Amino acid sequence: MCDTCGCGSEHDSFTLHKVNETTEHVHEHRHDHENHHHSHTDVDKKVLNVETDILFKNNLLAERNRGFFEAKNIRVFNLVSSPGSGKTTLLEKLIEQLKPSMKVYVIEGDQQTSNDAKRIETAGANAIQINTGNGCHLDAHMINHAVKALDPEENSLLFIENVGNLICPALFDLGENTRVVIASTTEGEDKPLKYPGMFQSSQICVLNKIDLLPYLDFNPEKFIANLKKVVPGQPLFQLSAKTGKDLEKLTDKLLS
Repeated sequence: MCDTCGCGSEHDSFTLHKVNETTEHVHEHRHDHENHHHSHTDVDKKVLNVETDILFKNNLLAERNRGFFEAKNIRVFNLVSSPGSGKTTLLEKLIEQLKPSMKVYVIEGDQQTSNDAKRIETAGANAIQINTGNGCHLDAHMINHAVKALDPEENSLLFIENVGNLICPALFDLGENTRVVIASTTEGEDKPLKYPGMFQSSQICVLNKIDLLPYLDFNPEKFIANLKKVVPGQPLFQLSAKTGKDLEKLTDKLLS
């Protein structure tokens, strides 16, 4: 995967931080580049490329994660976006709405700091932070270790806030039930056209920060038209995580 996403072998470790604890757990994170081989055979002057699936190990572990979640009836949502879309603020508001009726857990993914995990704990959910160093995404191996440390209860909700990146996280199945891609009005209307892989791999799209529309040169209709070109029929929720406007519509969808 290294030649594809830019994660070199020197970034093969990640760190788990449990909020309000002084201990941290460091786990070796090995990409599949060791098993990524190419074989070239000259047959009648034709080159045959024989490759192994570089995501095979990740996908296998993602299925194990999914089996664990299904066995404990844990619904898992993978939140993906570019940096600054408002994922953490959205999570805080979702926790506020959901925690009276359900136990909520959160896995936070960032290259450095535990800032977001601390915000989530303050909002009322159990959280654990994954620091990826220079890594640009979370993978199923990281989630497997984080879930073991977080130890979520049965019949609960688990949100995964992925590293801010609209490219690499699209490739990695984490074992989630639903992938939610979040865009914001502070970004361009052409985001779905520029990053089709992320929008196509997601089941729900959120357009955040609609409270800023009066102050921005952003046309929601253009965004909607571009989204339809890439993923016709994908559910879209236009809301403001800051003010809570129309947030209940997304909450109802997540619980349906």
